[in-house]
Amino acid sequence: MKLVAVTYGTEGDTRPVAALCAALIDAGHDVTLLADGGTLRSARDGGVPHVALDGDIRRALRPSGDLASAAAGRNGLDSTAKALGHLANENAESWLRQILSTAKGCDGLIVAGLAAYVGFSAAEKLRVPVVGAGMIPLTPTSAFPSPFLPPRRLPHWLNRLSYGLVNAVLWRAFRAATNEARAAVGMPPGRRLWAGHPMLYGISPTLLPKPADWPDDAWMCGQWIRPTDEWTPPGPLRDFLAAGDPPMYMGFGSMAGLDHGALRRVLVEAADGARVVFSPGWGDPGALDLPPNFHVVGDTPHDWLFPRTSLVVHHGGSGTTHSAARAGVPSVVLPFAADQYFWASALCRLGTAPATTDARHVTAPVLARAIAAAQTPEVRERAATVGAAMRAEDGPATAVTAIHTILSPS
Repeated sequence: MKLVAVTYGTEGDTRPVAALCAALIDAGHDVTLLADGGTLRSARDGGVPHVALDGDIRRALRPSGDLASAAAGRNGLDSTAKALGHLANENAESWLRQILSTAKGCDGLIVAGLAAYVGFSAAEKLRVPVVGAGMIPLTPTSAFPSPFLPPRRLPHWLNRLSYGLVNAVLWRAFRAATNEARAAVGMPPGRRLWAGHPMLYGISPTLLPKPADWPDDAWMCGQWIRPTDEWTPPGPLRDFLAAGDPPMYMGFGSMAGLDHGALRRVLVEAADGARVVFSPGWGDPGALDLPPNFHVVGDTPHDWLFPRTSLVVHHGGSGTTHSAARAGVPSVVLPFAADQYFWASALCRLGTAPATTDARHVTAPVLARAIAAAQTPEVRERAATVGAAMRAEDGPATAVTAIHTILSPS
């Protein structure tokens, strides 16, 4: 089959879809990935044909950008939706035209991230099947509320309804530009939310079991990653790891909206001289101003690094959460926006992380206590058990099987 996958977002959005594309190519399919140009390294490394979509996600995540401003605020659904919508809406028409050009003659589209609405529109225009993909549960369920809602306990009967609320808010933010893009290519307005299409999730069923009330065409596949056993670390990192006991990892990915200087001071004080591998991600480059027990790394595969650490302190993004749990090491999660609170709670329920503290308000004593709590024998044993179960999953293979079932039912 000739397939086109399209997503838009950070590294955490592109990397798993690139892994899925690589698995489909291994299975004999012709696959092209469209994503933000600055996030396509994993596609290049995995030999996945790719096209850079217009836009610059890094610019939006700078301190003055819309997404950074939304994350730094009160984590309101409406403000976050507007920020996401602004980024996608700037490029809706160009994305739609790029997808239509790349996907001409394809057998199906896989759509994810901020490009989903134009992806669904492209599939409609091309009259080809469409499969949704996600690293966050989007299919309505009564088991838990939408991960996009700010953290608060809802009455159980509101859980399923919360998905409709979130979808309505997101569609309101994306609708005008999506319909302008549709008009530009000769399509009528989209008058209702897309629904009823199959969904694939690069989510571990060990970390989040498939809800009993999900339909059969919603697949909880497992994490979408490519093996990196042959990755060669830079000499300084190799030497640091060999110089003592497994260090802690501390990093906050490509997210913005934090006072990185203040958080860095908290991390240094809480570490109290312990060995730390620190990743500044797309954050403040001033992270180089650190004591000698901190070793700063660049882009390093989590599935190679995390098994060589004692503990992972992170923001709770879906990808980092999965990689830490799969490595079999405890987490300390400091969420501050969007679905990060959802994943922090998931790790806490599993017993692989202590209760969460917001990254914007954490203090060094609070973080030090959380680090100590995460390194008890009970938590370490539980993390090892969870990691072994997740490593037995084959997320890409399960997703390939699902796509065969969906697109070639006969």
